[in-house]
Amino acid sequence: MQSTFAPIELGKRGLIATTQGLQTIGHNMSNASVEGYSRQRVEMVASPPMYEPQLNREETPGQIGQGVEVSRIERIKDMLLEGRIVSEQNVQGYWDSRDKYILMLEQVYNEPTEHSVRALLDKFWGAWQDLSLHPTEIASRRSVLETGKALVDGIHSRYAGLKSVRDMLEGDIQGSVTQVNELTKQIADLNKQIVKSQALGDNPNDLLDRRDLLVGKLSSLVDITVRYNDPAGEFVVATGGMHIVQGAHHEEIALQADKANEGYSVPVWQDTRQAAIFRGGRIAALQEMRDGDARQEIQSLDLLSINFTDLVNEVHRQGFGLNGEKGTDFFVERPFITNVSGNYDSRGTGAFDSTWVFRVTGTNTLQGKDQIGLAGTMTLPGRQGNVTVDYRSTDTVEDLVTRINLSGSEVVARLNSEGKLSLKATPAADTGNPDFVIRGLEDSGQFLVGYSGILNASGPAGAYTWQKADAVQALRQADAGRNPPAAAQFAVAPLTHPAGWIEVNPKLALDPGSVAAASGVGGKSEGVGDGTAALAIAQLRTTPVMVGVTSTFDSYFADRVAGIGLKGEEANRSMDTTKLVMKDLTDMRESISGVNVDEELSAMITYQNGYAAIARFVSTFDGLLNIIINKMGV
Repeated sequence: MQSTFAPIELGKRGLIATTQGLQTIGHNMSNASVEGYSRQRVEMVASPPMYEPQLNREETPGQIGQGVEVSRIERIKDMLLEGRIVSEQNVQGYWDSRDKYILMLEQVYNEPTEHSVRALLDKFWGAWQDLSLHPTEIASRRSVLETGKALVDGIHSRYAGLKSVRDMLEGDIQGSVTQVNELTKQIADLNKQIVKSQALGDNPNDLLDRRDLLVGKLSSLVDITVRYNDPAGEFVVATGGMHIVQGAHHEEIALQADKANEGYSVPVWQDTRQAAIFRGGRIAALQEMRDGDARQEIQSLDLLSINFTDLVNEVHRQGFGLNGEKGTDFFVERPFITNVSGNYDSRGTGAFDSTWVFRVTGTNTLQGKDQIGLAGTMTLPGRQGNVTVDYRSTDTVEDLVTRINLSGSEVVARLNSEGKLSLKATPAADTGNPDFVIRGLEDSGQFLVGYSGILNASGPAGAYTWQKADAVQALRQADAGRNPPAAAQFAVAPLTHPAGWIEVNPKLALDPGSVAAASGVGGKSEGVGDGTAALAIAQLRTTPVMVGVTSTFDSYFADRVAGIGLKGEEANRSMDTTKLVMKDLTDMRESISGVNVDEELSAMITYQNGYAAIARFVSTFDGLLNIIINKMGV
């Protein structure tokens, strides 16, 4: 039997439901500008009726309703769209970071201005050209020295700028790893609270919003995949083959110094110390920039510096100054090791275990247009393992030199001023290999052996390999029975980053007359009025001598400037595209989950009128009860 006071209970339920509706509207409007907030809606259902068919009940014409109940407060969210946004945030984080640092690298080049390295290089060549026209003048020699010092300062400045960008990238990586650890900890803590709340039958909407926001920020840092309910019923975030968050547990990332990469840090998993490899996001972009683009720009500047120094010195040593001196280097060359045979203790055990040689020059004078009349295969170190260079009897020396330089190996070739074959090492692509170190030479035939006079013997038995001490014994040795009897010449590897230490020989600053301008014959000068040596140095500007490719210094430099410009254009275009995609996705999310004030005000009026109507119902029934209680029977 229905209670006399049942309508009061029904009215109470209605007041509670509309109050919760109004409270939810207020909560939405209060958080309208909060990042990551999703609007909420109160879902109401009719309360179970007094009589249900399966129960004993009185004979009544129908079920008697009991009012309304709030079944849940729902968060308006499209989870498929959210997953797409998380994925795109990863792409945006990658290109945003890349665009910023590529711009910094472009600014280091300082092109085109009169203070750029390219402009200073032009002035240096011009000074040598003037000296060739006025070989007896001290003023022309002073101009050569001053332009040389200005060029050296420009190279130092550019190296410092590139190194600074690389150091900034390192600092950014460290800060980003710290952010990842903080975010994963917060997500794991939120998972604890969410599980507890759901276990009590609640919808922890605000906690879920907060977790989604943190997941989005994490996605911009590293590439992640998210499973909202794995087989164990846990919230899982995975990256780099590891569950970085699994329920209330999270994995932390540590940083480990990499000695092979100048001490720069490598992300590793805290527990296993295995490398944490990321394929996208901010950290992947920063690592790629630090160990790829920025490192390559420094290597390119080092390559220009060491080759420029080596070639100018080669000509200058053969020339004569006003004082008749010969054999003076124009630039200071600093070897990485002091052992004359290039032996080096790379493992720090106290015993030599490798040989670090930068340049090897053969004993025989060659003619570029001559056909070699030989066939065989050379094996040279490459970016990813060894590369082979085949040669045939109809090839000319120039053909083979070009083929070596275009082979993709990390050894390049040229004929020096004496016509002898010179092989040089380039910067290594793999951080595990040293720059400017020839790691191997082998020839199945006779081109590197008897023809050019670099190796002692053909095949694996006569191969040169850097991973042992005294490897120079594999190079052609002096033998009185040979003609000529000279041994192959070699130079040990230079000090790391030549662009940071290259300088003009201080001896020349003290005595400008030692600057060579004249060539010599038979070890004697052609006279102080001869400017052929100075002219030979000036002609290096347009001679195809650049190590790495058969291009000039000018074309090599222009290629590097164009290369970084193209990278910047690609990064900027990709970033703009990603921003447009993200804008479309976030606008779509906002239309679904965002708080619309007009819509909320409309809902608020509805709840307000509902509350007033229910309150009037309760007041009316209270009056009826007053008649029954106070006036009946009087």
